[in-house]
Amino acid sequence: MKEAGELIVCLTAYDEPGGSMAEEAGVDVVLVGDSAATTVHGHPTTLPITLEETLTHVRAVAKGVERALLVADLPFGSYGAGVAQAVESACELAKAGAQAVKFEGPLLEEVRAVVRIGLPVMGHLGMTPQSVNEFGGHKVQGRDGGEDILRAAKELEEAGAFAIVLELVPAELGRRISQEVKVPTIGIGAGPWCDGQIQVFHDVLGLGTRSFKHAKVYLEGRRLITEALAKYVAETRKGEFPTEENSF
Repeated sequence: MKEAGELIVCLTAYDEPGGSMAEEAGVDVVLVGDSAATTVHGHPTTLPITLEETLTHVRAVAKGVERALLVADLPFGSYGAGVAQAVESACELAKAGAQAVKFEGPLLEEVRAVVRIGLPVMGHLGMTPQSVNEFGGHKVQGRDGGEDILRAAKELEEAGAFAIVLELVPAELGRRISQEVKVPTIGIGAGPWCDGQIQVFHDVLGLGTRSFKHAKVYLEGRRLITEALAKYVAETRKGEFPTEENSF
């Protein structure tokens, strides 16, 4: 798609309905992100989600995805202690239904090892959420020119990564990296010149309580769903539901 100049559309999903809706909408890549920690489990960061919890999400999403490429995040603590740990965790995700996995940071040996066993790897650079404590919060990275991020992107490409997510980096840096690596770049808060974009399911549908500069709300989902639920509450309390139509 990059060679053809076609932009790649990616979206997160955490359950079968989300995966199937992304599939029906024509999304190219569905990511079971560790963002499930914040969007689904209510944690303030992505750090608490476990591999076992992630496997549950992958199994559910896989039931709704057929055409799109299904990628799964390796959660914090499931890799980083060595190549063997990374390979074992990646294999577990693949057995649950993931067709590729995503690492945060330039873990080159881990990428090479997982690619070597036949499982595609997506990289992730810039603001890597699992390093939020190191960065001192969710902050834009690469304002100093981003030479280290560019170098890491080239190293990930050489190690065998098939694509690289660029998160919260200046738009010009996103453009430069996209021009200088052959693999697709997938931006989130990285400007319009990346080879594709990824967004969080709950953000684009307005299901959360926060808004983000790097996201666009396409539906006031939280308001609409809450209004519908309030109508259900009201009708039930008034005895208007269920009716004969809803009874056996």
